[in-house]
Amino acid sequence: MPITPTPSIWMNGRLVGWDKAMVHVGTHTLHYGTGIFEGVRAYETANGPGLFRLTPHIERLYRSGHILGMPMTFSVSEIVEATKQVVRTTGLDSCYVRPLAYYGYGEMGLDTGPCKVDIAIMAWGWASVRGAATDARGLRLKVSSWRRHDHNIMPPEAKTVGNYVNSSLAKAEARKAGYDDCVMLNPQGFVAECTAENIFVVRNGVIHTPPLSAGGLEGITHDSVRTIARDLGYEVRATELSRSDLYIADEIFVCGTASEVNLVESVDDRSVGYPGPMGTAVRQAFSNAVRGEDPRYASWVEVA
Repeated sequence: MPITPTPSIWMNGRLVGWDKAMVHVGTHTLHYGTGIFEGVRAYETANGPGLFRLTPHIERLYRSGHILGMPMTFSVSEIVEATKQVVRTTGLDSCYVRPLAYYGYGEMGLDTGPCKVDIAIMAWGWASVRGAATDARGLRLKVSSWRRHDHNIMPPEAKTVGNYVNSSLAKAEARKAGYDDCVMLNPQGFVAECTAENIFVVRNGVIHTPPLSAGGLEGITHDSVRTIARDLGYEVRATELSRSDLYIADEIFVCGTASEVNLVESVDDRSVGYPGPMGTAVRQAFSNAVRGEDPRYASWVEVA
């Protein structure tokens, strides 16, 4: 997704011009991948740009920092307000927001203890993450040859910069093979997640999704979709899933902040039910929720 500049980026407590938001080439996170980040969507609503579940996203940012032992230099509430401020400066009705905490310039080496922590927040316009060509059909997935991190290798519950090298390798493999994305298995061979989305598999009227112990990120959109699905009357279970479970699914859908909710038409060239009725219903209900059109989920939308 191309980045279109907006007027300002928030850096360590103040707004700076887009072209002035720079870091030194010696920045620790650039060398070692030690940063943490979030992705937040702001949607056009009747009351102005509405940030979907902003506070839970920033709270997760701080949990990621806690897992890494990264001391945060601002409070959750300060970063929430700074994020709203950045969105207001864009002048956009909807946008994507990227809060990032990273170890800055001044120390080099694997020990992060002496390093300072910098925080930046940027926002820009955001169209479909897939594009018109693939929006017209379901996702074509493959099972990746790359495995998802084990909990004792890299912490999958922390949304860290370095963790996404794993996802980037898997995504590139899928795209080069002609697929839209891939499913990543954990070291035990069970489904963890896609490269940046949680996954749901429907069998016999029940929605199954991997438990967090399988190695997927604790997704904010994932939590939202589970709530919406249950409110629609569907049963949702945390279930260990094999690749064969994907092949024989009645339907599959995936979700994430950037991609929202998308339906899957095949895995490893095995067709699944597409478009599935349950995924279609969840997708529509989610679309209504993020835009503040469903009063049941009004608290999820924080107006900038």
